[in-house]
Amino acid sequence: MKTTYRAMQVTRPGVLELVERSVAMPGNGEVLIAIEACGICGADVADIENVDPSLQPPRVPGHEVVGRIVAMGANIPSIWKVGQRVGVGRLGGHCNECAQCRQGQFHLCRNQPFVGSSCDGGYAEMMLARATGLVSIPNGLDSVEAAPILCAGVATFNALRKCGAQAGDTVAILGIGGLGHMALQYAHRMGFRVIAIGRGSNIAEDVLDLGAHFYIDTNDEEAVSRFKGMGGAKAIVSTVGHAGILTSLISGLEPQGRLVLLGAGKEPLQILTGHLVVGERDVIGSIVGTPYDSERALDFSVLAHVRPRIEVMPLKQANDAYQKMKSGDVKFRMVLEVAGRKDTS
Repeated sequence: MKTTYRAMQVTRPGVLELVERSVAMPGNGEVLIAIEACGICGADVADIENVDPSLQPPRVPGHEVVGRIVAMGANIPSIWKVGQRVGVGRLGGHCNECAQCRQGQFHLCRNQPFVGSSCDGGYAEMMLARATGLVSIPNGLDSVEAAPILCAGVATFNALRKCGAQAGDTVAILGIGGLGHMALQYAHRMGFRVIAIGRGSNIAEDVLDLGAHFYIDTNDEEAVSRFKGMGGAKAIVSTVGHAGILTSLISGLEPQGRLVLLGAGKEPLQILTGHLVVGERDVIGSIVGTPYDSERALDFSVLAHVRPRIEVMPLKQANDAYQKMKSGDVKFRMVLEVAGRKDTS
């Protein structure tokens, strides 16, 4: 095994620098992963732009990581083996001690790191990870395909599972980007009547191809009126945090309908309480999920032929890839390829 590895670290806010680091051996409950691919997520913006300059060594971002275990510390469960292909998402591994863990709510653990933010992530050739955060990657998914499913995939997959709709019901997906394009595919294959709500005619053909039955372009029409005219929806899954349109769209929810929030905005969401009470409507938030949830999302993706639409760039071009993602000039997800692809069939 090599004694050093390359990493893209945040040397100052907004700037990634390619550096050589020494390989650290995994400690108790940790594994060392040789990374094959890492997705670039919108959440990386805060990690890269708002980094603490005093942090030493500087942080390595990235939380959609796929690679292979090359070394293991003590007390690793027997389900994990050297050479096994695994993934790590935003949640870096639960503690098994806090109140939430004792209730089995591992995704709400109070003591787990946020990968790429409070611990080093996957814009690198190597990464240490807690065994409790590991996800098994199924055969049939290339590493660059699997990477975005560890964030955008499981987040939308879980949101749809929580939305309360049943096959044949109408579900609206608000925001057609990195998360939304996955949500459309999952929703279609789960048997929902799918309304996509986004911005711009340039994605209209893609949206319908991804599984939407109808597309509402907020740049070209009054979205709320069109939405209500189509009968509204049993559920709305929002991947954006724009409070204004969310407030308006809630009025199009069916009685006992549910708004599921994935996008976290800075503006408060204003809701008429009477609208919730009279129709028994719900508003809930949803975070990505446990490693087991991620495995279900990955397995469903293989079973139902759901794949992220990606653009791939090498690790050394992480700055360019990050800037392209940040500009919105990506359909629909950017992935760094760190090592050569291997046959996963």
